[in-house]
Amino acid sequence: MSKHFRPWNIDQTLLLPPSVQDFVSKDHVSRFIVGLARESLDLRAITGSYVSGLGQPPFDPRMMVALLLHGYASGLYSSRRIARACCERNDFVMIVALDPPDFRTISDFRKRHLKALGELFLQVLKLCETAGLVKLGHVALDGTKIKANASKHKAMSYERMKKREAELKAEVACMLAAAEAADAQEDETFGKDKRGDEMPDWASDKEKRLAKIQEAMAALEAEAKLAAEEERRIEAEKEQRLSAEGRKKPGKPAAPPPDEPHPKAQRNFTDPESRIMKSKEGFVQAYNAQAAVDADAQIIVAHELTQCGSDHGQLVPLVEAIENNLGRKPQQASADSGYCSEPNLKALVARGIDGYVAPGRAQHPTAANGKAGPLTQLMRKKIDDGGFETPYRLRKQVVEPVVGQIKEARGFRQFLLRGVEKVRAEWAMICTTHNLLKLFVLAKAA
Repeated sequence: MSKHFRPWNIDQTLLLPPSVQDFVSKDHVSRFIVGLARESLDLRAITGSYVSGLGQPPFDPRMMVALLLHGYASGLYSSRRIARACCERNDFVMIVALDPPDFRTISDFRKRHLKALGELFLQVLKLCETAGLVKLGHVALDGTKIKANASKHKAMSYERMKKREAELKAEVACMLAAAEAADAQEDETFGKDKRGDEMPDWASDKEKRLAKIQEAMAALEAEAKLAAEEERRIEAEKEQRLSAEGRKKPGKPAAPPPDEPHPKAQRNFTDPESRIMKSKEGFVQAYNAQAAVDADAQIIVAHELTQCGSDHGQLVPLVEAIENNLGRKPQQASADSGYCSEPNLKALVARGIDGYVAPGRAQHPTAANGKAGPLTQLMRKKIDDGGFETPYRLRKQVVEPVVGQIKEARGFRQFLLRGVEKVRAEWAMICTTHNLLKLFVLAKAA
């Protein structure tokens, strides 16, 4: 007896067309995001920018926002990959309602409304707070290095720039002399009324490269000059304060700060605002992405992004951002040793926050590394005395899984945009999507 199979009605036409929302189940995250974009998010900053009635009607901004948010939630960040999914994946086909935008439309929409898209973080955070996902009992802080959209091999040190500038000047002079000799020979051969005086392409390319290097050198020199002026100002204020107190600065006078950049100072030609940073993968061209995560449901309650590889200067901005976003301070805050400094610990005490910041592994910290102050010593004792029950143990299980979900589960390991302001907005979108998915889990369980 032959086996019977379920009918494969691939060629059968439907009497009534299905609703596009039937393409996915009712508890699918794409439906949740569509409902959020249509009913809960205030998108007037985006919709209000469309004022002209001329030309082809644009795609509905609510649909475009839902499409981008779902793309980020699904680990698709490239506009080309999102556009392809709009033709191949049911969840994306449902969102665009069988009318897919091309990748250029998606890319242009993101670029045009990048700031407004980044500001959606606060709206989603407020929804999480309303849903009871934000308690601010304990908040853990951490930073992670995320690759910039630039290769570290496209960077050059100031020392190498100066050397290469001299080489290129010599090469360009040589090429121009060769071009002039060739012109003279062609004039003699073909006559002066014939063409032959154009600069060769190879000479033009060298000149462009020289101009690019000189521009990068000028930027490094300007940065070094500003840094030297700031250092002189701080030193003058310190001397003035000591003089007013009738004291003198101990030791030999420090050497004046140089106006020239350090020979090893680097600048990237692809994304000049990114920096070489040390990470677990070695030295990478990157940005330092920061997040403060609430312990109750792993909601990101504040985010920041910096060009500095060190986390020292980020604790106070993150704590202030939490209060600005939610109108209240966390009761406890934990962070790793990268955030430990006397000013940071003093700031936590001044704000009435019970801080747990690792003072580092050094058994006998010295004044040279800035970890020998009284607050640091008290912090070391506070964490050691707490043993296994210390709230510091929450840090790893609160903030590090969030970084893992972003980098591993959703595959975000490199920024698509260039420039610190654009990258900061892109990081805000990543944090918004993380919170949105946490909100979806709660809605699905309800």
